[in-house]
Amino acid sequence: MGELTAPVRDEPFVHEGFFYTGGADYLAGTVPFVLDGLAAGEPVAVAVPGENLGRITDALGSAADGVRLLDMTVAGRNPGRIIGSVLTSFMDDHPGRRVRIIGEPIWAGRTDTEYPACVQHEALINAAFAGRDATILCPYDTRRLPPAALLDATETHPILVEGGERFYSPGYVDPVRLAARHDVPLAEPPEFCDVDVMVFDEHVGARAVRRFVHERAQRAGLDPGRVADVRAAAHEVAVNTLVHTRRPGILSVWTEGTHLVCEIQDSGTLTDPLAGRRAPEPCDGAGSGLFRVHGLCDLVRTHVTGHGLTVRMHMRLTNW
Repeated sequence: MGELTAPVRDEPFVHEGFFYTGGADYLAGTVPFVLDGLAAGEPVAVAVPGENLGRITDALGSAADGVRLLDMTVAGRNPGRIIGSVLTSFMDDHPGRRVRIIGEPIWAGRTDTEYPACVQHEALINAAFAGRDATILCPYDTRRLPPAALLDATETHPILVEGGERFYSPGYVDPVRLAARHDVPLAEPPEFCDVDVMVFDEHVGARAVRRFVHERAQRAGLDPGRVADVRAAAHEVAVNTLVHTRRPGILSVWTEGTHLVCEIQDSGTLTDPLAGRRAPEPCDGAGSGLFRVHGLCDLVRTHVTGHGLTVRMHMRLTNW
C-alpha cells in the first residue's frame, strides 16, 4: 500500500484520513500532531465534535492556549461551510505560514441526509487547497462509523493513518469526480408532510418569495432570528434563479422532523463544484449568494440534473 516512513512534503498541501479505535487511540494520533505543529511554529486549529474537543483540550493542558479550538458540531453543522468559514478562514488569518488543522466533519451523529454533503466536503478539500501550505488531519471513528464511511474516507484522503502507520491510500479518487458521484437525487418529502408550493418569476419577484418563506417559518415556530436567516437564504437562491435562468422557479416549504425545509428548483446549473463552499474573490461576485446561503442554514443540499438545479435548505426548528 505504499507505506510512508516520514511526513509527505512533495506537495504543499497534505490531507490525511486518520482511522482511530477508542479514546486512547484518538489522543495518540491527535495530540502529537498538535504538539509537533506548535513546536515547528505552525499555527494550529482543532475543529472536532465537542466530546473529542474536550479530550484533546484536557490532554494538551496549557498548550491548548496556543490552539484555535472549535466545536465542529457548531462551526461545521452545515458541512458546506467548513471549507470557507473554518479552514480557509484559519489559513487566511496566517498568511505566508504553513498551518496545521485537525478537522473531524464526519461523526456517528451525522444523519443520512447530511452525509453526502460531508463526503463532497472531504473530497473538495483536495481541490480547494491544492498548493496551499497546510496539513489537515481528519479523524474517523472505526468503532462507531459504518464501513461505507470508512471506505469513502479512503477515496477522499490521499494519505491514511492507522495504528501509527502512514501510507498512500490505494483508493484515492479525483476530488471533482468523486463530489459529482455524491451529487445524488434528493429524497421526496415524506407523505405525511404538508408541502406549501409557490411558483415565482420576474413578475412575482424575490420579495414575494421572502414573504412566503417568512410566513411558513413563523408558523413552524422558528424564533425571529432564524426566521430572518431562512428568509434571507431563500431570497438569495430566488435571486439567482431570476438572474441566471429564463424560466420560473418552484419554491417548496415543509416541516420534516426537527427541521424546516425550504427548496427551490429552477432550470439553472452549477458549473463550479466549489460554488458556495468558499468565499468568492472580492472582484468576482459569482457564487456570493450561495456562499451566504451556506452560512445561514444548518444544511444545504444541491442536486444538478440535465434539466435544472435544486437547492434544498434545512433550518433546525430550535437553536440546538
